[in-house]
Formats: sequence, C-alpha cells, structure tokens
Amino acid sequence: MANMNKTGKGFLTLVQDNETTDYLKLAYAQALSIKTSQTTVKSYAVVADKATIGSMTDQHREVFDHIIELPVDLAANESWKLSNEWQLFRLTPYYETLKVESDLLFTTDIHHWWPVMQKHEVLMSSKIYDYEGNVSDCRAYRQLFDDNDLPDVYTGLMYFRYRQTAADLFGLAE
Repeated sequence: MANMNKTGKGFLTLVQDNETTDYLKLAYAQALSIKTSQTTVKSYAVVADKATIGSMTDQHREVFDHIIELPVDLAANESWKLSNEWQLFRLTPYYETLKVESDLLFTTDIHHWWPVMQKHEVLMSSKIYDYEGNVSDCRAYRQLFDDNDLPDVYTGLMYFRYRQTAADLFGLAE
C-alpha cells in the first residue's frame, strides 16, 4: 500500500446526480456548512464523475478544496450510485478521512470527534437518528444486512485512516 501523498484530515463526499436528486447542490451546501461550523478541520473534497465536474461553476471550485474525477464509473446506469463507494479509499487526498454522504449538514463543531475517531483505523455508524433524536427503526434499505446476518453499519458517516485495515475493508467492498 503506497502512501500516494495523502496528508492531513478532511471531509470527503461522492457526488453523482440521479433523476431525482442534485447531489452537487447538496455537496455545495454541505461544504458551506463545514466551512462555517468547523474550527479545526475544514478541508472538503468531492469525488465526482466527469459530467458532474463539467457542470461545476467557479462558485463550486471556490468552496471545494479538492475536486477528484472518478476514474471508473461503475454506477453510470444505476439510480442509487453505491457501486463507486469502494473507490473512495484510493481517491481521498487525506490521511484521515471523514466520508460523509452529501445530504448531511453540519450545524455544530465536531472538532472533539477527531481524537475519538483517531483511536480507530475504521469507524462506522451503527445507529441513525432522526431530527428529533429518535433511533431509526426503518429497515427498508437493510434487507441485505438482515438476510445475511451482517453487522448493522451505516457508511453515510464513516471515518477511515489510510492504513491496511481500511485498505482491506475497501478491497473487500470492491
């Protein structure tokens, strides 16, 4: 596993629009929320397909610290673009990455999370909460996990360090 010049910490999201959602718009709002709410880690990177990068304006380029083209789009014919997530490990510019889905907004500073996350090479959410603080019991997207007795993890917010454990996990996902 080569270092590939990964340094620092930052937020990373995958941006691929579909028929119903403008993920570029969401990522822009997310980047602004990070830039205004975070005190220590503010760097923001987007991974996007060629068409999405082509539609970015100067306004996007001003807010996104890194714009990375997806080398292979395995989700071109999918409405839910999950088939490209495994590539994020290789594409992140950061040694420590907080991978976030672009529909999450940051309204408070989470600088105190970084020392906790740094105790792990990979850290994923195991519960999701609604806006009222209730644990979600929705299983609509969890059938694969239920059928195969898999750990109930969510990668919508996921920390990983550029280390072998993360390489193995993303290799397995590939």
